[in-house]
This record gives sequence, structure tokens and C-alpha cells, in this order.
Amino acid sequence: MTDSILAGENLPSRRNKRATRKRGGWYFVRDLAVIVVIAILASFLVKTFLVRSFYIPSGSMENTLQVNDRILVNELVPNVVPLQHGDVVVFRDPGGWLPVTPKQQPANALVGAGEWFLSLVGLASPDNNDHLIKRVIGLPGDVIECCNALGQMTVNGVPLDEPYVKLNGNQSVSGVNFKVTVPPDSLWVMGDNRYDSLDSRFNQDGPTKGFVPIKNVVGRAFVITWPFDRWSGLGNYPEVFNGVEKK
Repeated sequence: MTDSILAGENLPSRRNKRATRKRGGWYFVRDLAVIVVIAILASFLVKTFLVRSFYIPSGSMENTLQVNDRILVNELVPNVVPLQHGDVVVFRDPGGWLPVTPKQQPANALVGAGEWFLSLVGLASPDNNDHLIKRVIGLPGDVIECCNALGQMTVNGVPLDEPYVKLNGNQSVSGVNFKVTVPPDSLWVMGDNRYDSLDSRFNQDGPTKGFVPIKNVVGRAFVITWPFDRWSGLGNYPEVFNGVEKK
């Protein structure tokens, strides 16, 4: 009899089994929710401080970047990592570079919520239309002049041989002649598609005289992520700018 009673006590009752299953289901939901929250928080922190996604709406950076390409931007530049000649940078409009367009509202609340979530984790850029992307040609203190007898641009007297430039059949790297000195805390930027880019050259009558305040720089584009067949890194061509640094 004693052995029979002890054996019965070692078997959980049906009620205990149901309670155990309920607790197991609750723990699973709880753990899953915690994982989702941590993932969203991590994505938000990455998007805010490290990496951000943008898409390319125009052909001003062809052939380096094509319309509708998606890129990742390193947000450690320039606050942690310094800018360099040749960097492809995303920056906020310094004023008057972009046409004023009304902000489009989502088709419905569900679409709006989806866009908000994607922007939170860095997979969408609702403010993409407030930003531009160009290549850094001049850093603070640089003297930039165009063009010499060979149609080249010079930085601090050093001619540039720019393999990334799209000329559309032209010989000179710019259809506009200019000579500027980059002021402190500013950049001179140009699109790779030199005859179809409203860059620093064409904004010299604006509030910043065509220069981009470094504080406006969101980061440096470093990789094309979409389409998949265009997945590649974006370099800054250090050999092009060899010797231009001011002594």
C-alpha cells in the first residue's frame, strides 16, 4: 500500500499538467516579445548612431549610382571618422538646393504605421527627399579651380584624373568654370554625372554660397545594397586625390 501511494504522488495530476502548459505558453510569448523589443531597440540604435538606408531618386551620381539604388550610410562620418576627399556623402539640403515639394501623406493609417516602423529600424527613409548625395571634392581650406587646358579640375594646384566622372560626350569635367576656396567647416561637393548635377557649382547664389556645412552631413555612403546584382562597395578613390592635401 505504501509503495502504491508513493508511486501515485510522483505522477503529476491533469490539473498540474494544464497549468504547466499554460505557463510554458506564457513564457514563450513573453520571451518572444522581449526578443522583438530588443531587436527593434537595437535596430533603432543602429539606425540612429551607426548605419542608415537611403534610396537614389535621381541620376546626378551616375554611373556610380543609378536611379532607385539603395545604399547604406555610415553615420560615424564625420563625427567620429573624419571626412576625406572623394567620399560620397549624404547631407541635408543647406538651403535652396532642392525644390520645395509638399509632404505626401500615407494612403491610410496602416500604410503610415508600416512606413513608421520601417523608418524606425532603418529600412525606409521618409525624409529621403530632404537629402542629397554628392562626392566630396574640396575640404576646408582647399582651393578648387576648373578647368585647366586638359579640361581637368585642380585641387590646391594638383590636377585630378577622375575615372568616376560621366561626361556625356564632353571633354571638360565641368561645363562651368569656377575658382573657389572652401571656408572652414564646409565642403565643396559635386555629382559624378557632371553635366546633370545641380551641385555646389550651381548653388553659389544660395545662402551657403554653394558650400555644404559639415554639420549637415548625415554620413558617408559605403555600399550599394539594392538591386542585388549591383551589390558593391563605394570607394573614395584616394589615388585621384593623392598630393592635394595642404601642407
